[in-house]
Amino acid sequence: MSRRSHRHRVSHERWLVSYADFITLLFAFFVVLYAFAKADEAKQVEISAAISAAFQSLGLFPGAALHPTRHSHSDAGANPAAPPMSIVVAEEMVAPPEIRQHLQKLQEKLQQSLAGQIAAHSVDIHMGREGLVISLREAGFFQSGSADPRPGTLSTLREIAQSLGKTPYDVRIEGHTDNVPIHTAQFNSNWELSTARATGIARLFLQIHAIAPEHLSAAGYAQYHPVASNNTAAGRAMNRRVDLVVMPRLEYNFSGQPDSREPDSRQSPKAQSSDGQWRRITDGEAIPKPSPAHPR
Repeated sequence: MSRRSHRHRVSHERWLVSYADFITLLFAFFVVLYAFAKADEAKQVEISAAISAAFQSLGLFPGAALHPTRHSHSDAGANPAAPPMSIVVAEEMVAPPEIRQHLQKLQEKLQQSLAGQIAAHSVDIHMGREGLVISLREAGFFQSGSADPRPGTLSTLREIAQSLGKTPYDVRIEGHTDNVPIHTAQFNSNWELSTARATGIARLFLQIHAIAPEHLSAAGYAQYHPVASNNTAAGRAMNRRVDLVVMPRLEYNFSGQPDSREPDSRQSPKAQSSDGQWRRITDGEAIPKPSPAHPR
């Protein structure tokens, strides 16, 4: 009788064995993940330092540096010598000092002549990485959803064009919008609206013969180059703009600092100079032919 009762007794604690195995495997999994994270952190530091050194040696971005993001005090105390993989290129303009000074003088001149528009927040002038940026806000120059400048702004555009036409720099006209979709009989997307506004101002500059065509270009970027957040009405208003980027022509030889060349220079740069530095071949310039081989 006692043997039969012992046979039917079942243990209900066998699940603890499986649970303990599961916890052990889970602990080992997180230990492996932690080990990989520490190894990748050291590699990130090496990669970021190498990229920063490469940019500085090429002279493409003189202000390029590593800027660690903000961490909590606990993270900083745990490993203060390991910055994250975050490379931020400075907004310093890539140009020789004399060109920067000349553009700064042009900026001061335009700020004086356009003081009223700047005070009304319809024009903003600032120095960017590529050159001087004259930002024309939509509220002051365009009707909503239209690519034609307001009639009252034509005198301002002519004044800007005449000031820029006296300089040897290139002018790129960039159209920008906010992220609100547009679909009208004239424009199916923000791409078309931004491009039409840029090309419309370029056409105006060409009609008044203020800027030479070879120094002028136009591009549309839609909503993909914002300067403010599109989550607010004020931010969307700042993003709806046309930027006039006044920029010098730069040539990179990848062995030192960029070389600036006057656009009106009649000197024909060769495809490759005698010192082995690569140069740009402009339109209309004959590509140097290799010397004929000697007949055998």
